[in-house]
Amino acid sequence: MKDFSLPNTPARHIFLVVFVITLFGMASCNRHKQEQQARQFPQRDITIDSTTAFNKRFLDSAQVESFIKTGQLDSVTANNLRAFYNSRNYQFAWFDDKSLNEQGLTFWNLVSNYIHISKDSSLFNRSLNATMSEILDDSLSKISPQRLAQTDLALTRQFFVYAQTAYAGKLEPADLQWFIPRKKIDALALLDSLIARKGDNIEMWEPVNPMYQALRKKLVQYDSISDRGGWDSIRMDPKKKYSPGDSSPVIKQVKARLAITGIFHISDTSYRYDSSLVAVVKESQRSFGLRDNGVIDRELVSKLNVPIKARIEQMLINLERMRWLPEKSDSNRIVVNIPEFVLHVFENNKQVIQMKIVVGKEGTSTVIFNDNLKYIVFSPYWNVPRSIVRNEIAPALKRNKNYLSRNHMEITGNSGGLPIVRQLPGPWNSLGRVKFLFPNNFNIYFHDTPAKSLFSRDNRAFSHGCIRLSEPEELANYLLRDNPEWTPQKIKEAMMLGKEKWVTLKTPVPVYISYYTSWVGPNGMLNFRDDIYDHDKEMAEHLFTNSQLSKEEEKAKN
Repeated sequence: MKDFSLPNTPARHIFLVVFVITLFGMASCNRHKQEQQARQFPQRDITIDSTTAFNKRFLDSAQVESFIKTGQLDSVTANNLRAFYNSRNYQFAWFDDKSLNEQGLTFWNLVSNYIHISKDSSLFNRSLNATMSEILDDSLSKISPQRLAQTDLALTRQFFVYAQTAYAGKLEPADLQWFIPRKKIDALALLDSLIARKGDNIEMWEPVNPMYQALRKKLVQYDSISDRGGWDSIRMDPKKKYSPGDSSPVIKQVKARLAITGIFHISDTSYRYDSSLVAVVKESQRSFGLRDNGVIDRELVSKLNVPIKARIEQMLINLERMRWLPEKSDSNRIVVNIPEFVLHVFENNKQVIQMKIVVGKEGTSTVIFNDNLKYIVFSPYWNVPRSIVRNEIAPALKRNKNYLSRNHMEITGNSGGLPIVRQLPGPWNSLGRVKFLFPNNFNIYFHDTPAKSLFSRDNRAFSHGCIRLSEPEELANYLLRDNPEWTPQKIKEAMMLGKEKWVTLKTPVPVYISYYTSWVGPNGMLNFRDDIYDHDKEMAEHLFTNSQLSKEEEKAKN
């Protein structure tokens, strides 16, 4: 069981909310106070340039002034906009070199959810909504540099409006101390300040959620190991494997390596793989998300060989994500940790279900966001996304006119020159026998799948973005456990019905799609996982000069 402490409101999940509220006092409902704060421009940091900034996209002051004039912004919003970009040396806030960044995706989903729930149309910007839909549906390739700059400015303005609307009078800036670097820094400098070895007043911005505190304690341990010289690489023939009873110098190296991090406690420097090492090797395998078969192989050794500095950077990055979380989380929740390939269900803060999942593959990655699960759909149609119709089905139809009938699909209309396609319910359906909906802008949901063999793999990134469940019937039974008309037998029958059946939950369940590659489990075990979407790599490149983690990621791919 992992204790993923997650936010009790979608807004608390995005660090730019905290940054800008803290910087400009947007949480205050005192207009005069806002005006005074808006006049206090932060000093322009000219050390932020293309080599030190988070990305290479920059605005200039003329574009900001043009946006202010065209939009006829009031003086407070205009000054806040100037101050915000001035403090960043006009670096883009919401887009990186390739796409809408992680905080941009999170913020856009946050605003859309707020509009949907509150029915507050004052936050709806038709032009921005159209541009964002285009960006989310395709990419940045069709967006001109000028239009992209206008979109970044529009998102920042939308943020100011959102912060004032959603937060005014509810939070005090003094309660939101934060630390967000705006340019690349030395990882060791951040580490020093984090563990308060050289920094002062660290408690001013350090949150106290349990997930964060547990990982920080492990970081202190790893810093101490680094001070003592870290660990040496284990030299091993990648074709070799070692099982209990084998003898090899490699086994001695593995014992020494596991002793450094405190996993192996027995004073044994022999070459023999004896019974005392088996449980330790299995625990180490579990900590990396590997099969705990007790075999010392290339996969395990490669994880153990990651340098201590790279692991420290990885922990720092995940601590940065954990700073976005509040002290407490919803007691009942569904949590997906993408790099772990696992879904967790918590009831009264205790895990009641854990199951393997398949997440989005590279290019169609699963988006990080949160929402509320409201509907279960038995024997579902699969309404094929436009991107799949355009990129896969339309070309297949040109090659084979019988493609739709062979795949139990039908056309129900036409939109923008593309057919609207859906797949009929049945054993062939890509969504399997049931799906679980938590309506969101990214068209992400949970569902069954006929491709069960994928759950036996360690790396389970194969989908188009939605999340496939290994035990969907178990989740359906749990969600409908208090509904007497939905017995396990009725649920099983509905899954085999052959026609779509919708069920609305009496009480929606919070769903959190998260991305943590390092955390501490309730048993105290430090976990590391692969950075399957390069989110860690991108954050490392943004945060750190000469990143060791980025180098290790490149080495692993080559």
